[in-house]
Amino acid sequence: MKFDHVGYRSYKKRVGEFYYAPNKVWITDAEQHPFKIEWLRYEDDSPVLEPVKSQPHVGFMVDNLEKAMKGLDLLLGPMTIDEHKRVVFCQTKDGAVVELMEVT
Repeated sequence: MKFDHVGYRSYKKRVGEFYYAPNKVWITDAEQHPFKIEWLRYEDDSPVLEPVKSQPHVGFMVDNLEKAMKGLDLLLGPMTIDEHKRVVFCQTKDGAVVELMEVT
């Protein structure tokens, strides 16, 4: 598991946002932020539920999504972001939200 970014909810447009239609959310590229911050701006009718929407999350790259998810509660996903990246959002037993990403 390797740290990738921290995600925060945003309520304003950000430079470089892209739209992920299935979740009705605008997302910035954490690689472009000096502190690896990803901003997420949800449409009012986004199907994404709490706590993914309201809590910050920490994103990790993993070698095996299913293995990394063991012991965590699945909140959202799995989603295929592009043909090479699968993503899930999970919650730890102590309430933290984590995003796990597997690149193939």
